[in-house]
Amino acid sequence: MISAALDLGEIARDLFRNSLADCGIQRAFSEKIKSHTDGASRRYLLFGEDAVDLSRLKHIRVLAAGKAATPMLEALLPHLQDLPECEVSGILVTADRPERIPEIFQFFAGGHPLPNQASEDAARAALQILQSLKLASSRPDDSLCLFLISGGASAMLELPLDSTISLEDTVSFYRELVHSGASIAEINCVRKHFSAIKGGRLGIHAEGMLSYSLLISDVPPGHLDALASGPTLPDTSTVEQCREILARYDLMEKFPASLRRFFGNSDLPEIPKTHQFSARYLTLITSDDLAEAARRRAEDLGFYAVIDNTCDDWDYRRAAVYLLGRLRSLRRDHARVCLVSSGEVTVELPEGASHRLGIGGRNQHFALYAATLLQSSRGSTVVLSAGTDGIDGNSTAAGAVVGELTLLQSNGSHDTADSRLLRQAELALQHFDSGTFLETVGSSIVTGATGNNLRDLRILLAE
Repeated sequence: MISAALDLGEIARDLFRNSLADCGIQRAFSEKIKSHTDGASRRYLLFGEDAVDLSRLKHIRVLAAGKAATPMLEALLPHLQDLPECEVSGILVTADRPERIPEIFQFFAGGHPLPNQASEDAARAALQILQSLKLASSRPDDSLCLFLISGGASAMLELPLDSTISLEDTVSFYRELVHSGASIAEINCVRKHFSAIKGGRLGIHAEGMLSYSLLISDVPPGHLDALASGPTLPDTSTVEQCREILARYDLMEKFPASLRRFFGNSDLPEIPKTHQFSARYLTLITSDDLAEAARRRAEDLGFYAVIDNTCDDWDYRRAAVYLLGRLRSLRRDHARVCLVSSGEVTVELPEGASHRLGIGGRNQHFALYAATLLQSSRGSTVVLSAGTDGIDGNSTAAGAVVGELTLLQSNGSHDTADSRLLRQAELALQHFDSGTFLETVGSSIVTGATGNNLRDLRILLAE
Protein backbone atom coordinates (compact mmCIF):
# COMPACT_ATOMS: atom_id res chain seq x y z
CA MET A 1 0.00 0.00 0.00
CA ILE A 2 2.79 2.43 0.84
CA SER A 3 4.61 1.91 -2.46
CA ALA A 4 1.44 2.22 -4.54
CA ALA A 5 0.32 5.38 -2.73
CA LEU A 6 3.72 6.99 -3.13
CA ASP A 7 3.75 6.10 -6.84
CA LEU A 8 0.32 7.65 -7.28
CA GLY A 9 1.52 10.81 -5.56
CA GLU A 10 4.37 11.17 -8.03
CA ILE A 11 2.03 10.43 -10.92
CA ALA A 12 -0.32 13.16 -9.72
CA ARG A 13 2.55 15.67 -9.50
CA ASP A 14 3.72 14.74 -13.01
CA LEU A 15 0.20 15.07 -14.39
CA PHE A 16 -0.06 18.57 -12.94
CA ARG A 17 3.32 19.73 -14.24
CA ASN A 18 2.97 18.18 -17.70
CA SER A 19 -0.61 19.34 -18.23
CA LEU A 20 0.42 22.88 -17.39
CA ALA A 21 3.29 22.60 -19.87
CA ASP A 22 0.81 21.40 -22.51
CA CYS A 23 -1.06 24.68 -22.02
CA GLY A 24 1.99 26.91 -22.32
CA ILE A 25 1.49 30.48 -23.50
CA GLN A 26 4.13 30.32 -26.23
CA ARG A 27 2.43 27.25 -27.68
CA ALA A 28 -0.99 28.91 -27.54
CA PHE A 29 0.29 31.98 -29.37
CA SER A 30 1.95 29.88 -32.06
CA GLU A 31 -1.28 27.95 -32.63
CA LYS A 32 -3.75 30.85 -32.62
CA ILE A 33 -1.81 33.94 -33.74
CA LYS A 34 0.17 33.89 -36.97
CA SER A 35 1.92 36.29 -39.33
CA HIS A 36 1.28 36.07 -43.07
CA THR A 37 2.74 37.84 -46.11
CA ASP A 38 0.83 37.90 -49.40
CA GLY A 39 2.17 38.13 -52.94
CA ALA A 40 2.27 41.93 -52.75
CA SER A 41 4.52 41.77 -49.69
CA ARG A 42 1.76 43.00 -47.42
CA ARG A 43 2.06 41.66 -43.88
CA TYR A 44 -0.95 40.47 -41.97
CA LEU A 45 -1.41 39.45 -38.35
CA LEU A 46 -3.98 36.68 -38.03
CA PHE A 47 -6.08 36.48 -34.85
CA GLY A 48 -7.90 33.21 -35.38
CA GLU A 49 -9.89 33.92 -38.55
CA ASP A 50 -9.45 37.72 -38.39
CA ALA A 51 -6.66 39.39 -40.38
CA VAL A 52 -5.10 42.78 -39.59
CA ASP A 53 -3.12 44.50 -42.35
CA LEU A 54 0.06 45.59 -40.55
CA SER A 55 1.30 47.55 -43.55
CA ARG A 56 -1.50 50.11 -43.06
CA LEU A 57 -0.69 50.76 -39.40
CA LYS A 58 1.09 53.82 -38.06
CA HIS A 59 0.63 53.14 -34.35
CA ILE A 60 0.40 49.96 -32.26
CA ARG A 61 -0.19 50.09 -28.52
CA VAL A 62 0.04 47.01 -26.31
CA LEU A 63 -1.43 46.98 -22.82
CA ALA A 64 -0.38 43.76 -21.03
CA ALA A 65 -1.68 43.14 -17.51
CA GLY A 66 -1.93 40.13 -15.21
CA LYS A 67 0.06 37.19 -13.92
CA ALA A 68 0.76 35.96 -17.44
CA ALA A 69 1.49 39.42 -18.87
CA THR A 70 5.23 38.94 -19.34
CA PRO A 71 5.15 35.65 -21.32
CA MET A 72 2.19 36.93 -23.32
CA LEU A 73 4.13 40.05 -24.30
CA GLU A 74 7.23 37.99 -25.12
CA ALA A 75 5.16 35.72 -27.37
CA LEU A 76 3.51 38.65 -29.16
CA LEU A 77 6.46 40.96 -29.84
CA PRO A 78 8.13 38.83 -32.57
CA HIS A 79 4.98 39.37 -34.66
CA LEU A 80 5.43 43.15 -34.38
CA GLN A 81 9.06 43.39 -35.47
CA ASP A 82 10.33 45.02 -38.67
CA LEU A 83 7.50 47.51 -39.11
CA PRO A 84 9.49 50.59 -40.14
CA GLU A 85 6.40 52.74 -40.77
CA CYS A 86 4.74 51.84 -37.47
CA GLU A 87 5.40 53.05 -33.93
CA VAL A 88 5.03 50.32 -31.26
CA SER A 89 4.87 50.99 -27.51
CA GLY A 90 2.84 50.11 -24.43
CA ILE A 91 2.79 49.14 -20.78
CA LEU A 92 3.50 45.94 -18.89
CA VAL A 93 1.66 45.47 -15.59
CA THR A 94 2.51 42.43 -13.49
CA ALA A 95 3.70 41.65 -9.98
CA ASP A 96 7.37 40.89 -10.67
CA ARG A 97 9.70 42.89 -12.87
CA PRO A 98 11.10 40.67 -15.66
CA GLU A 99 14.81 40.59 -16.39
CA ARG A 100 14.37 42.30 -19.75
CA ILE A 101 11.78 44.88 -20.73
CA PRO A 102 11.75 46.47 -24.19
CA GLU A 103 12.63 50.16 -23.94
CA ILE A 104 9.39 51.04 -25.68
CA PHE A 105 7.39 49.59 -22.75
CA GLN A 106 6.74 51.13 -19.37
CA PHE A 107 6.67 48.70 -16.45
CA PHE A 108 4.37 48.85 -13.41
CA ALA A 109 4.71 46.40 -10.48
CA GLY A 110 0.99 46.10 -9.82
CA GLY A 111 -0.09 44.64 -6.49
CA HIS A 112 -1.76 41.27 -5.99
CA PRO A 113 -4.03 40.16 -4.38
CA LEU A 114 -4.36 43.74 -3.12
CA PRO A 115 -3.79 46.79 -5.34
CA ASN A 116 -0.95 49.22 -4.65
CA GLN A 117 0.12 52.64 -5.87
CA ALA A 118 1.57 51.09 -9.04
CA SER A 119 -1.86 49.57 -9.77
CA GLU A 120 -3.42 53.04 -9.86
CA ASP A 121 -0.49 54.52 -11.77
CA ALA A 122 -0.80 51.76 -14.38
CA ALA A 123 -4.53 52.35 -14.77
CA ARG A 124 -3.98 56.08 -15.33
CA ALA A 125 -1.22 55.29 -17.84
CA ALA A 126 -3.53 52.90 -19.74
CA LEU A 127 -6.25 55.54 -20.02
CA GLN A 128 -3.73 58.15 -21.12
CA ILE A 129 -2.33 55.83 -23.81
CA LEU A 130 -5.77 55.31 -25.32
CA GLN A 131 -6.58 59.02 -25.22
CA SER A 132 -3.26 59.89 -26.89
CA LEU A 133 -3.72 57.18 -29.51
CA LYS A 134 -7.06 58.64 -30.57
CA LEU A 135 -5.46 62.05 -30.99
CA ALA A 136 -2.55 60.63 -33.00
CA SER A 137 -4.71 58.60 -35.39
CA SER A 138 -5.56 60.26 -38.68
CA ARG A 139 -7.95 57.50 -39.73
CA PRO A 140 -9.66 54.58 -37.92
CA ASP A 141 -7.55 51.85 -39.52
CA ASP A 142 -4.06 53.31 -38.94
CA SER A 143 -3.92 52.32 -35.26
CA LEU A 144 -4.14 49.01 -33.44
CA CYS A 145 -4.56 48.49 -29.71
CA LEU A 146 -3.84 45.05 -28.26
CA PHE A 147 -4.95 44.19 -24.74
CA LEU A 148 -3.14 41.17 -23.25
CA ILE A 149 -5.29 40.19 -20.28
CA SER A 150 -4.76 37.41 -17.74
CA GLY A 151 -5.86 36.64 -14.21
CA GLY A 152 -4.59 38.89 -11.45
CA ALA A 153 -5.09 42.05 -13.47
CA SER A 154 -8.09 43.01 -11.32
CA ALA A 155 -5.76 44.12 -8.53
CA MET A 156 -2.79 45.04 -10.71
CA LEU A 157 -4.78 47.54 -12.81
CA GLU A 158 -7.18 49.52 -10.67
CA LEU A 159 -8.59 53.03 -10.30
CA PRO A 160 -11.71 53.96 -8.31
CA LEU A 161 -14.56 55.46 -10.29
CA ASP A 162 -14.86 57.94 -7.43
CA SER A 163 -11.57 59.84 -7.42
CA THR A 164 -12.01 60.82 -3.74
CA ILE A 165 -11.58 57.20 -2.58
CA SER A 166 -8.07 56.76 -1.21
CA LEU A 167 -5.70 53.91 -2.01
CA GLU A 168 -5.90 52.84 1.64
CA ASP A 169 -9.68 52.51 1.39
CA THR A 170 -9.36 50.67 -1.94
CA VAL A 171 -7.02 48.14 -0.35
CA SER A 172 -9.43 47.65 2.55
CA PHE A 173 -12.27 47.16 0.06
CA TYR A 174 -10.31 44.47 -1.78
CA ARG A 175 -9.32 42.72 1.45
CA GLU A 176 -12.91 42.43 2.64
CA LEU A 177 -14.05 41.12 -0.74
CA VAL A 178 -11.30 38.48 -0.95
CA HIS A 179 -12.07 37.18 2.55
CA SER A 180 -15.87 37.32 2.22
CA GLY A 181 -16.34 33.78 0.91
CA ALA A 182 -17.94 35.15 -2.28
CA SER A 183 -17.15 33.44 -5.58
CA ILE A 184 -14.74 35.07 -8.01
CA ALA A 185 -17.65 36.01 -10.30
CA GLU A 186 -19.43 37.70 -7.39
CA ILE A 187 -16.27 39.51 -6.27
CA ASN A 188 -15.67 40.75 -9.80
CA CYS A 189 -19.25 41.96 -10.15
CA VAL A 190 -18.70 44.26 -7.18
CA ARG A 191 -15.26 45.37 -8.36
CA LYS A 192 -16.61 46.24 -11.81
CA HIS A 193 -19.10 48.69 -10.35
CA PHE A 194 -16.37 50.26 -8.19
CA SER A 195 -13.78 50.76 -10.91
CA ALA A 196 -13.03 53.26 -13.67
CA ILE A 197 -11.20 50.47 -15.53
CA LYS A 198 -13.26 47.31 -15.14
CA GLY A 199 -16.53 46.14 -16.66
CA GLY A 200 -15.58 47.36 -20.14
CA ARG A 201 -14.72 50.88 -19.01
CA LEU A 202 -11.14 50.56 -20.33
CA GLY A 203 -12.29 49.05 -23.61
CA ILE A 204 -14.84 51.75 -24.26
CA HIS A 205 -11.95 54.23 -24.46
CA ALA A 206 -10.72 52.26 -27.50
CA GLU A 207 -14.07 52.53 -29.27
CA GLY A 208 -13.60 53.75 -32.83
CA MET A 209 -10.14 52.18 -33.10
CA LEU A 210 -9.12 48.70 -34.17
CA SER A 211 -8.52 46.69 -31.02
CA TYR A 212 -8.27 43.08 -29.89
CA SER A 213 -8.22 41.51 -26.44
CA LEU A 214 -6.07 38.38 -26.17
CA LEU A 215 -7.13 36.38 -23.13
CA ILE A 216 -5.61 33.77 -20.83
CA SER A 217 -8.68 32.84 -18.83
CA ASP A 218 -8.81 32.05 -15.11
CA VAL A 219 -12.60 32.34 -14.88
CA PRO A 220 -15.43 29.84 -15.46
CA PRO A 221 -16.07 29.08 -19.14
CA GLY A 222 -18.79 31.31 -20.53
CA HIS A 223 -17.94 34.15 -18.14
CA LEU A 224 -15.08 35.89 -19.91
CA ASP A 225 -16.35 39.27 -18.75
CA ALA A 226 -15.26 38.17 -15.26
CA LEU A 227 -11.61 37.74 -16.35
CA ALA A 228 -9.64 40.50 -14.61
CA SER A 229 -13.12 41.95 -13.97
CA GLY A 230 -13.57 42.42 -17.73
CA PRO A 231 -11.73 45.68 -18.45
CA THR A 232 -12.19 45.47 -22.22
CA LEU A 233 -15.39 43.44 -22.70
CA PRO A 234 -19.02 44.55 -22.45
CA ASP A 235 -20.50 43.47 -19.15
CA THR A 236 -23.54 41.41 -18.28
CA SER A 237 -23.85 42.19 -14.55
CA THR A 238 -26.05 44.92 -13.10
CA VAL A 239 -26.12 47.38 -10.24
CA GLU A 240 -28.94 45.35 -8.71
CA GLN A 241 -26.77 42.20 -8.70
CA CYS A 242 -23.93 44.17 -7.15
CA ARG A 243 -26.16 45.42 -4.34
CA GLU A 244 -27.55 41.92 -3.74
CA ILE A 245 -24.02 40.49 -3.34
CA LEU A 246 -23.05 43.25 -0.92
CA ALA A 247 -26.15 42.50 1.16
CA ARG A 248 -25.81 38.71 1.06
CA TYR A 249 -22.26 38.80 2.44
CA ASP A 250 -22.92 41.72 4.86
CA LEU A 251 -20.12 43.70 3.25
CA MET A 252 -21.34 47.28 3.51
CA GLU A 253 -20.79 47.51 7.26
CA LYS A 254 -17.23 46.18 6.81
CA PHE A 255 -16.26 48.74 4.18
CA PRO A 256 -14.61 52.11 4.94
CA ALA A 257 -16.95 55.11 5.05
CA SER A 258 -15.94 56.28 1.56
CA LEU A 259 -16.99 52.90 0.09
CA ARG A 260 -20.27 52.90 2.00
CA ARG A 261 -21.07 56.33 0.55
CA PHE A 262 -20.11 55.21 -2.94
CA PHE A 263 -22.17 52.01 -3.00
CA GLY A 264 -25.00 53.65 -1.07
CA ASN A 265 -25.45 56.22 -3.84
CA SER A 266 -28.85 55.72 -5.45
CA ASP A 267 -27.36 56.87 -8.76
CA LEU A 268 -24.54 54.30 -8.87
CA PRO A 269 -23.73 54.20 -12.61
CA GLU A 270 -24.27 51.06 -14.65
CA ILE A 271 -21.30 49.60 -16.51
CA PRO A 272 -21.07 49.43 -20.34
CA LYS A 273 -23.24 46.86 -22.11
CA THR A 274 -22.99 45.12 -25.46
CA HIS A 275 -24.97 47.78 -27.34
CA GLN A 276 -22.62 50.54 -26.17
CA PHE A 277 -19.39 49.35 -27.78
CA SER A 278 -17.98 46.50 -29.82
CA ALA A 279 -15.17 44.27 -28.62
CA ARG A 280 -13.01 41.85 -30.56
CA TYR A 281 -11.31 39.16 -28.53
CA LEU A 282 -9.52 35.85 -28.83
CA THR A 283 -9.32 33.34 -25.99
CA LEU A 284 -5.93 31.64 -26.09
CA ILE A 285 -6.21 29.15 -23.20
CA THR A 286 -8.87 28.27 -20.61
CA SER A 287 -9.13 25.97 -17.62
CA ASP A 288 -11.07 23.57 -19.86
CA ASP A 289 -7.95 23.17 -22.00
CA LEU A 290 -5.96 22.37 -18.87
CA ALA A 291 -8.44 19.78 -17.62
CA GLU A 292 -8.55 18.11 -21.03
CA ALA A 293 -4.74 17.97 -21.15
CA ALA A 294 -4.70 16.24 -17.75
CA ARG A 295 -7.39 13.80 -18.83
CA ARG A 296 -5.51 12.83 -21.99
CA ARG A 297 -2.26 12.31 -20.13
CA ALA A 298 -3.97 10.18 -17.49
CA GLU A 299 -5.54 8.02 -20.18
CA ASP A 300 -2.12 7.55 -21.75
CA LEU A 301 -0.98 6.15 -18.37
CA GLY A 302 -3.77 3.59 -18.33
CA PHE A 303 -6.29 5.39 -16.10
CA TYR A 304 -9.98 5.62 -16.77
CA ALA A 305 -10.08 9.43 -16.75
CA VAL A 306 -13.10 11.69 -16.22
CA ILE A 307 -13.49 15.47 -15.97
CA ASP A 308 -16.01 16.75 -13.44
CA ASN A 309 -16.17 20.51 -12.79
CA THR A 310 -19.48 20.35 -10.93
CA CYS A 311 -17.97 21.69 -7.70
CA ASP A 312 -16.57 24.89 -9.21
CA ASP A 313 -16.97 27.71 -6.66
CA TRP A 314 -18.25 25.32 -3.97
CA ASP A 315 -17.15 25.47 -0.37
CA TYR A 316 -13.97 23.39 0.00
CA ARG A 317 -15.58 20.88 2.39
CA ARG A 318 -18.58 20.22 0.17
CA ALA A 319 -16.27 19.95 -2.85
CA ALA A 320 -13.98 17.42 -1.12
CA VAL A 321 -16.88 15.22 -0.05
CA TYR A 322 -18.39 15.36 -3.54
CA LEU A 323 -15.19 14.56 -5.44
CA LEU A 324 -14.17 11.71 -3.14
CA GLY A 325 -17.68 10.29 -3.46
CA ARG A 326 -17.48 10.53 -7.24
CA LEU A 327 -14.07 8.82 -7.16
CA ARG A 328 -15.47 5.93 -5.08
CA SER A 329 -18.31 5.54 -7.55
CA LEU A 330 -15.90 5.34 -10.49
CA ARG A 331 -13.74 2.78 -8.68
CA ARG A 332 -16.61 0.29 -8.61
CA ASP A 333 -16.29 -0.20 -12.36
CA HIS A 334 -12.66 0.61 -13.14
CA ALA A 335 -9.35 -0.61 -11.74
CA ARG A 336 -7.42 2.63 -12.23
CA VAL A 337 -9.29 5.91 -12.03
CA CYS A 338 -8.34 9.56 -12.54
CA LEU A 339 -10.85 12.26 -11.68
CA VAL A 340 -9.93 15.73 -12.95
CA SER A 341 -11.63 18.88 -11.70
CA SER A 342 -10.72 22.43 -12.69
CA GLY A 343 -11.97 25.67 -11.22
CA GLU A 344 -11.83 27.02 -7.69
CA VAL A 345 -13.22 26.24 -4.28
CA THR A 346 -14.07 28.84 -1.66
CA VAL A 347 -12.83 29.17 1.90
CA GLU A 348 -14.85 31.60 3.98
CA LEU A 349 -13.01 33.22 6.87
CA PRO A 350 -14.82 34.13 10.08
CA GLU A 351 -15.03 37.84 10.82
CA GLY A 352 -11.67 39.21 11.93
CA ALA A 353 -9.77 36.05 10.96
CA SER A 354 -7.84 37.80 8.20
CA HIS A 355 -5.61 39.41 10.82
CA ARG A 356 -4.54 36.10 12.35
CA LEU A 357 -4.13 33.80 9.38
CA GLY A 358 -1.53 31.07 9.21
CA ILE A 359 0.17 29.98 6.00
CA GLY A 360 -1.71 28.49 3.07
CA GLY A 361 -4.47 28.98 0.54
CA ARG A 362 -7.60 27.33 -0.80
CA ASN A 363 -5.74 24.50 -2.54
CA GLN A 364 -3.82 23.42 0.55
CA HIS A 365 -6.93 23.87 2.69
CA PHE A 366 -8.91 21.63 0.33
CA ALA A 367 -6.13 19.03 0.17
CA LEU A 368 -5.68 18.83 3.94
CA TYR A 369 -9.40 18.51 4.53
CA ALA A 370 -9.51 15.74 1.93
CA ALA A 371 -6.69 13.98 3.81
CA THR A 372 -8.81 13.90 6.97
CA LEU A 373 -11.55 12.16 4.96
CA LEU A 374 -9.10 9.59 3.60
CA GLN A 375 -7.56 8.51 6.88
CA SER A 376 -9.90 5.55 7.47
CA SER A 377 -10.47 4.36 3.88
CA ARG A 378 -9.07 1.33 2.05
CA GLY A 379 -7.08 1.07 -1.16
CA SER A 380 -4.69 3.54 -2.75
CA THR A 381 -5.97 7.07 -3.23
CA VAL A 382 -4.25 10.43 -3.65
CA VAL A 383 -5.65 13.94 -3.99
CA LEU A 384 -3.79 16.84 -5.60
CA SER A 385 -4.97 20.43 -5.61
CA ALA A 386 -2.79 23.24 -6.96
CA GLY A 387 -2.94 26.71 -8.45
CA THR A 388 -1.69 26.97 -12.01
CA ASP A 389 -0.03 30.31 -11.26
CA GLY A 390 2.24 28.56 -8.76
CA ILE A 391 0.86 30.56 -5.83
CA ASP A 392 -1.64 29.44 -3.21
CA GLY A 393 -2.83 32.13 -0.85
CA ASN A 394 -0.05 33.65 1.23
CA SER A 395 2.28 30.64 0.91
CA THR A 396 5.21 29.86 -1.36
CA ALA A 397 3.54 26.63 -2.49
CA ALA A 398 1.21 26.09 -5.44
CA GLY A 399 -0.78 23.51 -3.51
CA ALA A 400 -0.37 20.00 -2.14
CA VAL A 401 -0.80 16.31 -2.83
CA VAL A 402 -2.11 14.05 -0.05
CA GLY A 403 -3.03 10.42 0.29
CA GLU A 404 -4.06 7.81 2.79
CA LEU A 405 -0.54 7.84 4.21
CA THR A 406 -0.52 11.55 4.98
CA LEU A 407 -2.19 11.07 8.34
CA LEU A 408 -1.13 7.45 8.92
CA GLN A 409 1.75 5.93 10.80
CA SER A 410 3.28 2.59 9.83
CA ASN A 411 3.57 -0.13 12.51
CA GLY A 412 5.23 -3.09 10.90
CA SER A 413 2.65 -4.63 8.60
CA HIS A 414 -0.16 -2.38 9.82
CA ASP A 415 -1.05 1.21 8.99
CA THR A 416 -3.13 2.99 11.61
CA ALA A 417 -4.50 6.47 11.91
CA ASP A 418 -2.14 8.69 13.87
CA SER A 419 -4.44 10.55 16.28
CA ARG A 420 -1.71 13.10 16.94
CA LEU A 421 -1.31 13.93 13.24
CA LEU A 422 -5.05 13.99 12.75
CA ARG A 423 -5.47 16.44 15.62
CA GLN A 424 -2.69 18.63 14.23
CA ALA A 425 -4.36 18.60 10.83
CA GLU A 426 -7.69 19.62 12.34
CA LEU A 427 -6.02 22.47 14.24
CA ALA A 428 -4.26 23.60 11.06
CA LEU A 429 -7.61 23.73 9.28
CA GLN A 430 -9.17 25.58 12.19
CA HIS A 431 -6.40 28.20 12.22
CA PHE A 432 -6.09 28.41 8.40
CA ASP A 433 -2.52 27.14 8.65
CA SER A 434 -2.77 24.19 6.27
CA GLY A 435 0.37 25.21 4.41
CA THR A 436 2.57 24.89 7.48
CA PHE A 437 1.26 21.41 8.28
CA LEU A 438 1.52 20.12 4.70
CA GLU A 439 5.08 21.39 4.35
CA THR A 440 5.99 19.58 7.58
CA VAL A 441 4.70 16.24 6.28
CA GLY A 442 6.28 16.70 2.83
CA SER A 443 3.05 17.15 0.87
CA SER A 444 3.60 20.65 -0.53
CA ILE A 445 3.90 21.33 -4.26
CA VAL A 446 6.34 24.15 -4.96
CA THR A 447 6.72 25.33 -8.54
CA GLY A 448 7.48 29.02 -8.19
CA ALA A 449 5.59 31.52 -10.32
CA THR A 450 4.62 29.74 -13.54
CA GLY A 451 3.86 32.78 -15.69
CA ASN A 452 0.44 31.27 -16.40
CA ASN A 453 -2.93 31.44 -14.69
CA LEU A 454 -5.68 28.95 -15.61
CA ARG A 455 -7.48 28.63 -12.27
CA ASP A 456 -6.86 25.62 -10.01
CA LEU A 457 -6.53 21.97 -10.92
CA ARG A 458 -7.56 19.03 -8.77
CA ILE A 459 -6.44 15.51 -9.68
CA LEU A 460 -7.75 12.49 -7.74
CA LEU A 461 -6.18 9.09 -8.48
CA ALA A 462 -7.17 5.67 -7.22
CA GLU A 463 -6.31 2.08 -7.99
